[in-house]
Amino acid sequence: MQTLNLGILAHVDAGKTSLTERLLHSAGVIDAIGSVDDGSTQTDSLALERQRGITIKSAVVSFAVDDVTVNLIDTPGHPDFIAEVERVLSVLDGAVLVVSAVEGVQAQTRVLMRTLRRLRIPTLVFVNKIDRGGAQYEGVLKSMSERLTPAVVAMGSAGGLGTRDAGFAPYTADDDGFTTRLVDLLADHDDMLLAAYVEGDSPLSYDRLRAELAEQTRQTLVHPVFFGSAITGAGVDALIAGVRELLPAAEGNAEGPVSGTVFKVERGPAGEKVAYVRMVSGTVRTRDRLSFRDGAEGKVTAVEVFDRGPAVRSAAVSAGQIGKLWGLGDIRIGDVIGVSKAAGPVDHFFAPPTLETVVVPGRPADKGAMHAALSRLAEQDPLINLRQDDIRQEVSLSLYGEVQKEVIQATLANDFGVDVTFRETTTICLERPNGTGAAFEIIDKDPNPFLATVGLRVDPAPVGSGVEFRLEVELGSMPYSFMTAVEETVKETLQQGIHGWQVTDCTVTMTHSGYWARQSHAHGTFDKSMSSTAGDFRNLTPLVLMSALQEAGTTVHEPMHRFVLELPADLLGPVLPVLARLRATAHTPVLGASTCTLEGEIPAARVHELQQQLPALSRGEGVLETAFERYQPVTGAIPNRPRTDHDPLDRKEYLLKVVRRVGGRS
Repeated sequence: MQTLNLGILAHVDAGKTSLTERLLHSAGVIDAIGSVDDGSTQTDSLALERQRGITIKSAVVSFAVDDVTVNLIDTPGHPDFIAEVERVLSVLDGAVLVVSAVEGVQAQTRVLMRTLRRLRIPTLVFVNKIDRGGAQYEGVLKSMSERLTPAVVAMGSAGGLGTRDAGFAPYTADDDGFTTRLVDLLADHDDMLLAAYVEGDSPLSYDRLRAELAEQTRQTLVHPVFFGSAITGAGVDALIAGVRELLPAAEGNAEGPVSGTVFKVERGPAGEKVAYVRMVSGTVRTRDRLSFRDGAEGKVTAVEVFDRGPAVRSAAVSAGQIGKLWGLGDIRIGDVIGVSKAAGPVDHFFAPPTLETVVVPGRPADKGAMHAALSRLAEQDPLINLRQDDIRQEVSLSLYGEVQKEVIQATLANDFGVDVTFRETTTICLERPNGTGAAFEIIDKDPNPFLATVGLRVDPAPVGSGVEFRLEVELGSMPYSFMTAVEETVKETLQQGIHGWQVTDCTVTMTHSGYWARQSHAHGTFDKSMSSTAGDFRNLTPLVLMSALQEAGTTVHEPMHRFVLELPADLLGPVLPVLARLRATAHTPVLGASTCTLEGEIPAARVHELQQQLPALSRGEGVLETAFERYQPVTGAIPNRPRTDHDPLDRKEYLLKVVRRVGGRS
């Protein structure tokens, strides 16, 4: 059996989970179709998902189509849980993007399609809800062509729109209009096909067009579009046939070296870690010992693979398959098991969280339990970036939005018995270096109180490159553990720059190094006051790095969202001053007969305010779409963030705190 790992993605409420249920029913995996509203679906298994009627965590189920096992991965549609989608993308062979025939292309639809195309994941489009009032055919196709990509082609016609009798009729070789549209679309990417069509010596066979359609779909050049209804089942059989014909099965050698990507981690009934892994190469068996991040190892105690529904116990999981592994206690999301053939989700496909908040336990006695519970949640979603402020005794989280915050609060209460509240949500800014800065301190020379020599240079790097650490000193100039201490401390220190925000997009180069070798007294006891330790380098590095960073200077950047605002044309005048007050920049409006469309950028910190004001500004008719676009330099007052570390910008205060923390030489 071949395997196809298929993601179902959509804007919230487009009908992903309902489509998953219908696909499982059509394949004979389930006898009755579950309901999102009733909380009886296969993939929304969390109590909170059933209560809210939304998908919060990705879930895997399986069904068979002919000789292909399809691992279906249902993903969240709400933008607050985009991190779950991100982790799934790295393991997909293909995707189905679900669009509502009523609401059409929405903000999240555009974000998802743009990412799928950038990652070259073959994608079919399923236009759902053709049985709902207000469903469109031509309008949705036109909107997709304009707002997603022009490389879309309808695979059939839809009739009876807006009624329970709505149906989908796939095109055949007898539909001349369809074959003409196929030739026009496919010829854009195939010169031989274009030449055969233009010369016209012999007509292009329908079989050749279908084969070329499959090939270009697998190359992410075109996106076939199916219409239907997950509720009534209309068009679903045609979609299943399209999945089998047009999307590529997984590749990989089951006899090759073991390699796989961990894209999800959960806890079992006894609290044990369970890792979801997509195998790229090789085979993992029970009792195999696996290596992963930083030399960590673990012995597999149990394996499950997905087969015609949920996962079932198996002796092994092989290349192309998705399996669940027990026994890897130190495993994390993003780890690559075995050899590094599999590219784990290290690069972020979507924007990072741009909001943060402080979590406060309802009872002071619950502080320890709260931190332990949040640590469990951080295993499942590392992007919440759990942070402990030892100075102010506070715990902070990064967030995508208010719904995510509500879900975390409910999860802590329901699953861990810990009641919490949150401080006001604030925007996360970044700092980027303005230029080059350098500093160094030499061992045994004032004002350096540590037995270490460290010199560092900070240089700007391209946007999006993160932080890179380099050496201009010989690797053997001092023990490797001291080098590691400097590199780790550099990255820790850059979590808070001159203005208190994380510093990114820079290269830090070590320019000076030195140490005192291990010294002992005559009677053989180690003398710390005469010998360098890793602690000396960890304590000195922040002082040197912040001096270099001050010389380079930094600029604070705030997150900006791209927005599309549709509203009645006669209200454009009153809305423009409001946008200006919110520091939004708008492009030239596009005026229609009765509506206008305005596009532009707005600071992320002001999006919620605009959403709150929009109903009153637009008589309830305004529609706003927003998505993260970029970081831009802050204009006006610079938002400084209170420091949560031992501030190396204040040398005296920093040294006093180091002495109090670890003791030390006078």
